[in-house]
Amino acid sequence: MRVLHFYKTYYPDTWGGIEQVIRQLCVGTARLGVTNEVLTLTRDAGPARIEFEGHTVHRAQLDFEFASTGFSFAAIRQLARLARQADVIHYHFPWPFMDLAHFMARIDKPCVVTYHSDIVRQKNLLRVYSPLKRRFLRSIDTIVASSPNYLASSPVLKRFAHKTRTITFGLDKSVYPKPPAALKEQWRARCGERFFLFVGVLRYYKGLHILLDAMTRLDYPVVIVGGGPEEQELKAHAERLGLTHVMFVGALAEEDKVALLELSYAMVFPSHLRSEAFGISLLEGAMYGKPMISSEIGTGTTYINIDQETGLVVPPDDPAALGAAMRVLWEQPERAAEMGRRAEARYWELFTAETMARNYHALYSELVARPGTASGSARPRTV
Repeated sequence: MRVLHFYKTYYPDTWGGIEQVIRQLCVGTARLGVTNEVLTLTRDAGPARIEFEGHTVHRAQLDFEFASTGFSFAAIRQLARLARQADVIHYHFPWPFMDLAHFMARIDKPCVVTYHSDIVRQKNLLRVYSPLKRRFLRSIDTIVASSPNYLASSPVLKRFAHKTRTITFGLDKSVYPKPPAALKEQWRARCGERFFLFVGVLRYYKGLHILLDAMTRLDYPVVIVGGGPEEQELKAHAERLGLTHVMFVGALAEEDKVALLELSYAMVFPSHLRSEAFGISLLEGAMYGKPMISSEIGTGTTYINIDQETGLVVPPDDPAALGAAMRVLWEQPERAAEMGRRAEARYWELFTAETMARNYHALYSELVARPGTASGSARPRTV
């Protein structure tokens, strides 16, 4: 079976949560016999085709961006060409250009959309985009929500509930590097014996400004891993607040990130908007047995982190509540350690890449075997 994934960014250009999901999907389903290809956009003048962890990455040149949406005329042509050899097209939403490309490339193959997030920030543009979005989602065979929480809380998914199912994201711990002892000692010397850890791209919805505000009342060490569009403003905000116990270490190699995950005391994940639909780095914390602090935003973050069981859940955009939760974990190490053990157990029960791959493989098989429509006309489906 051949599956073509289509999303605006991917390795090696970017290393965010959606990219990690696509990566784990490609690696996991390949073990079940799926041949995966990924079509993405790039600003890089490098190779147009890359082999990565057993799947092929096709990179179309980005022509321009508008409202954080990348456009590429070459990608439309490549989508049409690559789709001819695919059995299933797997889209990753949201990306308005993708909807347009789907129709312009005249895709007539079984199609699935992983619905990563509602569109939260661009409310005025959403009014213009909504007719295309609805037409696109109507044309898709199956929509997948990443958690029952998101399916229950998304007004868009409620409209398409008749063809939406839940498949939670999963991670394969075996593909993560094992950092050498010397590297861990370097980070321990730099960060100390106990520290809170945040990992993620520094975007507006990650709520890092809330964490910084909370740290004005606390002196616990906090390590922030990641780069992104909010990085300079966050550093300036920390400087204005006079915070000397918050360390920005930038985007790191996987080996360094894992070293910090292993060394950290607890994960803090202050995302306060629904753009944070799941929280892959939060799940990484659970995978490494760390207690977690997150906000209740009606998304997958609270499916990963169960309040009082695997960590603490606080109201969004509330520095005082966030700081109070950090104080509880810091001052109750035995309770924090027990939460971490339960977080890891929940990962193994629900969130492994093997489980995710098996569920998506079953969906792909169902789509290619099911007579039906994706763009309004019946068509035979064969593997």
